[in-house]
Amino acid sequence: MGQHKKGINTICTHVGELEDKEYKGAVSPLYMSTSYAFEDVDVKRYPRYFNTPNQVALSKKIAALEHAEAAMIFGSGMAAVSTALMAFLQAGDHIVLQPTLYGGTYNLVNEEFDKYGIGYSFADGLNVTDFEAKIQENTKVIYIETPSNPLLTITDLEAVATLAKKHGIVSMIDNTFASPVNQNPIDFGIDVIIHSATKYMGGHSDILAGAVASTEEYMERIFQLAKNFGGSLSDYTVWLLERSIKTMGIRVKAQNKNAIRLATYLHEHSDIHKVYYPGLPSHPDHALAKSQMKGFGGMMSFELEVGLDASRFQKALKLIKSSMSLAGVESTVLSPTQTSHALLSPEEREKQGIKDGLIRFSVGIEEPEDLIADIEQALKIVRSEAVLSTLN
Repeated sequence: MGQHKKGINTICTHVGELEDKEYKGAVSPLYMSTSYAFEDVDVKRYPRYFNTPNQVALSKKIAALEHAEAAMIFGSGMAAVSTALMAFLQAGDHIVLQPTLYGGTYNLVNEEFDKYGIGYSFADGLNVTDFEAKIQENTKVIYIETPSNPLLTITDLEAVATLAKKHGIVSMIDNTFASPVNQNPIDFGIDVIIHSATKYMGGHSDILAGAVASTEEYMERIFQLAKNFGGSLSDYTVWLLERSIKTMGIRVKAQNKNAIRLATYLHEHSDIHKVYYPGLPSHPDHALAKSQMKGFGGMMSFELEVGLDASRFQKALKLIKSSMSLAGVESTVLSPTQTSHALLSPEEREKQGIKDGLIRFSVGIEEPEDLIADIEQALKIVRSEAVLSTLN
C-alpha cells in the first residue's frame, strides 16, 4: 500500500513544523539567533544562507504545498522573482515573457535587463504559439503568470511546460494569485514556482516575504545566487509566516466562495461594465481555468459603466478598504494605474488592456451580504453624483 497523501489543511498545519522538545509546546519554537557554532556541527547555519532552523522548516512546508522537492523563503516577492530569474540568465541570454505581468516584474525586465546584456521578448498573446514565435536560439527561460495581475488572464500551464521542454528551456511561473491551494503548476510540468508570500501565504496584511519552489537541482542553483544577493528573511517573520500558512487552506477556500458570489453579483449589475474573473462562465478562459485550477481564487477586477467615477466609488466604500496590497482576510480595492502598474507608461498599460478606471478587488472572508451592501451604497453615491453632473 502506498504512503497516505496528506490533505491541504494537514500540510498547512503540520508539515515542516519544528518540535518543541524542551517544553512540548503546540507551535514551532522560534530561534532568533543570527550566530551559530561552526565547529563540530553538521550544518554551518547563517541567516543569509537560508538555513536557520525556522527557515529550513518553513521551506519544507512550502515545498510540500507546491509538490516540489525543495523551496526557499525570501525577503519579498520581488527578491524571489529577481533571484530566480537571474539564477538562470546571464549576459547574452534571452527570456520570453507573457504580455500580462505584475508591474514590478515588468519593470525589473524593462528597466534592468538591458544593463546586464539579457535580451527579452514579450509574447503577443497567451497561446502557446505566441510564446513559441518569440523563442530564439539563446532563449533560456519562459516566464508566465496565471491568473495574471490585474486582468486575471489564464495561461495554459501544460502547453507552456511542454513547449519549454521541447526547446530545453526553463519554465517559471508567478503563482501568487492562485496560491498553492488553488493551483500546483509542477503537476503540469512547470519547473520553477514563485510566490509573493506577502499575499495568500501571509494572508493578514502584516508580512513581507517571497518564496521559490522547484527541484533540488534548480533550488541549489538559485541558492548559490541568493546567498550573494542577500534577500533572506528574518526568523521572526519566518515564524509569523509559518503561523499564517497554517490557516491558508481554510482562508483561501472561504475567499474562493465569496469571490464567485461577488463576481456573479457584479457581472449582473447594471452599473458594472465588465468583470474579469476566471470563475465566471463568461470569462474567455473559464474552461482552461477550470481544467488547471482547484478553485478560482479571491482576486478579480472590474470596470464601472461609462460616466461613473471609479476613484469616487472606491472612496465611498465603508467596509471594503482602499489598499496597496491584496489577499488579506479583509476585502480591499485599488486602482492598478496608481499602484501596481503605475510605473508603466500609459501606452504600456493600454497595450496590456489596463484601463484607467479598472478596479482590482481582493475579496476577503467577510459575509458576502455585507460586502454587497457596501458596494451598493457606494454605487448609489457615484450614480447620484453622475446624474447631478449631467444636470449641471
